[in-house]
Amino acid sequence: MELTLKFPRRSGVLLHPTSLPGPYGIGDLGDAAYRLVDWLAEAGQSYWQILPLSPTGYGDSPYQGLSAFAGNPMLISPDKLVELGHLDSRDLANVPAFPHEQVDFGWLIPWKFALLKRAYENFKARAMDDQRAAFETFSTAQALWLEDAALFLALKETHNRSAWYDWEPEIRARQPEAIAKAKRTLADEIARQKYLQWIFYEQWLAVKAYANAQEIDIIGDLPIYVARDCCDVWANPHLFALDADLNPELVSGVPPDYFSVDGQFWGHPLYRWDVMAKEGYKWWIERFKSAFTLSDVVRIDHFRAFYNYWEIPADAKSAREGHWKFGAGGKLFDAVRAAFDDDAPSPKTPKPREGGERVSLRIIAEDLGDFDKKSRAGLDALLKEFEFPGMKILQFAFGGTAEAAFLPHNHVRECVVYTGTHDNDTAVGWWNSATESEKHFTRQYLNTDGHDIAWDLIRATWASVANTAMTTMQDILRLGNKARMNLPGTSGPPNWCWRMFAGATNDENAARLLELTQIYGRLNLDAAEPNAAESNATEPNAMKPKEAEQNA
Repeated sequence: MELTLKFPRRSGVLLHPTSLPGPYGIGDLGDAAYRLVDWLAEAGQSYWQILPLSPTGYGDSPYQGLSAFAGNPMLISPDKLVELGHLDSRDLANVPAFPHEQVDFGWLIPWKFALLKRAYENFKARAMDDQRAAFETFSTAQALWLEDAALFLALKETHNRSAWYDWEPEIRARQPEAIAKAKRTLADEIARQKYLQWIFYEQWLAVKAYANAQEIDIIGDLPIYVARDCCDVWANPHLFALDADLNPELVSGVPPDYFSVDGQFWGHPLYRWDVMAKEGYKWWIERFKSAFTLSDVVRIDHFRAFYNYWEIPADAKSAREGHWKFGAGGKLFDAVRAAFDDDAPSPKTPKPREGGERVSLRIIAEDLGDFDKKSRAGLDALLKEFEFPGMKILQFAFGGTAEAAFLPHNHVRECVVYTGTHDNDTAVGWWNSATESEKHFTRQYLNTDGHDIAWDLIRATWASVANTAMTTMQDILRLGNKARMNLPGTSGPPNWCWRMFAGATNDENAARLLELTQIYGRLNLDAAEPNAAESNATEPNAMKPKEAEQNA
C-alpha cells in the first residue's frame, strides 16, 4: 500500500478571519468566510492558514490569548445568529459606522459584547429543544476546559477585565470556598460564556467543514507559550514557574541578537517541564487535541523552545540575564502521538500506517531565529525524528549571497516557504524599505525590475522545491506597508487591525494564482476542478481604486 505524504506538493494563503470584510467592524464567520473558501478553491489552493483563534486580552494580540482552548467571541457572525433565531434582524438595523479598512477594537468590543449578550438572552427565552440539547451536549463534551474557561471569563467581566493576578486573594488563589461562591453568584454569566463558546465552535467548525469538503485544509496556529493573564495559568499554576504568591519566577524571551542588543523580554511564565512529564503531558495532549479539532494542520510558533529555550529570571532588568535550558524534546511528542494513536483519529488526521507505525502529526515548526551550531543541529534532529517541516521566509533571502539558506535554490522539500508572514512587512512594504544592495540582488536573482514585486515573490515561492508554499492575502492584493498585520516588539493599533475590502478577491487574481499553482505542480488533483481552470489570464488589470488606496 502506497503511503500518503503528510505534506504533498501544495500551496495556500494566510489570512486571519478578523481581516475578512463585512459590516460589523471585524471579519467574522459569516458569508465572507465561505466566499473566501470559494475563492481559494477557484484559485486551486489547498490551505487556508489562520492565526490563533483564542479570545484576546490587552493589545488584542491573538498570541496573548485568554485561554489556550476557548474561541474568540468577536469572530461570531451576527448574521448567523439571526438565522438561528437568537437575534432579530432589527438588532442589526443600526450598526455603528465602523471603519471597513481596519478593526477599531476599542469601539467594536463593547458594541459586540452587548449584541452577543442580547443573543444569549434570546436563546434562554426562545431556543428550540434541539438547540438546547446541542448546547448541553457541547458543554458536557468540552467540560475539561470549558468549566474553568467560562468561570475565568465570567470573573474577568465582573472585574472590569483586569488581570486575574489583580483579583482578590481568595479568588486569585482559587480557594475552594471562594470558587464555589463565585460559581453560585455568577451562574448565569458562566452559562453565557459557555453559550458563546458553543456558538463559536458551531460557526467555526461549519466553516472548516465547508473548506474540507472542497479539499482545503485549515492550518491553525499554536503559540508555544501562554500569556500570564490566561485561564490556563490561573487554573493550573503548578504547571508554570510561579512562586508561592503566584507571581512568575522565570519568564520567556530570547537572547541578544542582530535585531536587539538586549534581547527580547517576552514575559510569559515558563513551563515546569518536570511536573508536566510526571503528569504524562496531559495538558499538552489536551491542547493538541483541541488544536487538531479546530484545524487540520498546526503551525507551532517558536517551536525551538521544545528543544531549548531562553530562561529569564522574572526580576531581571533585561533578557541578557537569561540562559539556555533544554525543553521537553521528543518525550512530549512521543506522548502526544501515543495519545492520538489511542483515540479514533479525526477525518483529516492521518491514520496509523500499516505494520503498526504510529500516527503522523501534521505539524509545521516555526524554527526561525539565530542558532549556534549545536542548537541548530539538535532542533533539526527533533524535526527529522517526527517529520515536522520547518519554515523559510523569502523576504529574508536577498540580503547576502547565493549561499543564503532562504533562497529558493537552497530549499529542501521538507519545509514550508512563505513570501512573508503576519510578523513581516508586506512584500511591497519590504521592497519599498529594502536597501539598494538587497534590491540589486533581488532584481538579478528574480530577473525582474521590481514593478510587481509581490507577485515576483509569489512566483519564486511557488517555484521552490519546498513541498508547501504559502503567501499572504496582502501580497496577493499587492498592498503596501499600511496593510501590515503586526510589527513585533510593538503593541496596540495598527497591529492586528488590517482588513481587506469587499470584492478584493476576484476571478482575476484567482486565475493568476491558479496558473502559478498549475505551472509549478501544486494543484490538488483530488479537488473539484476550479471554475477558473479554463482561464488563460496571466496579468492583472490595473488595481481598482480601493486596492490602490490600501496600497498607498
